[in-house]
Amino acid sequence: MLHNIALLSTVTVLAVLEQAYFAIQVIIFRRKFKVSPPITSGPPEFERVFRAQANCSEYFPIFLSLLWVAGVFFHQVLVAFCGVIYLCARYQYFKGYAHSAERRLGPMYFSSGILIILIGLSIVGLLVHFAQYF
Repeated sequence: MLHNIALLSTVTVLAVLEQAYFAIQVIIFRRKFKVSPPITSGPPEFERVFRAQANCSEYFPIFLSLLWVAGVFFHQVLVAFCGVIYLCARYQYFKGYAHSAERRLGPMYFSSGILIILIGLSIVGLLVHFAQYF
């Protein structure tokens, strides 16, 4: 049974580590620019990092849900591969946004495309699963 979810679990841990990295970057930028919590405004460099982290956090539950549904009901290997690609795209999004707001767009569109693929794989997997009952 565990071999059926080992790759999904690995991608999940990598995703959590990525989120922790993004949160640490906000802490570093808070200290660098002397922006004390709960303040969320400051120099543009801080605000971009703060928004990049917040945006990645907002999409995190969507990503995890789709990763697991698609992985369990469609195909673990393909979905785990999509998950790794998504994480790479979100990293590029974060780094791009930290540099300039415009540099976030390409990775944002790409990672959104991966989420759409995961939605499709989830739906197909669930339809195939439930089709056996009809």
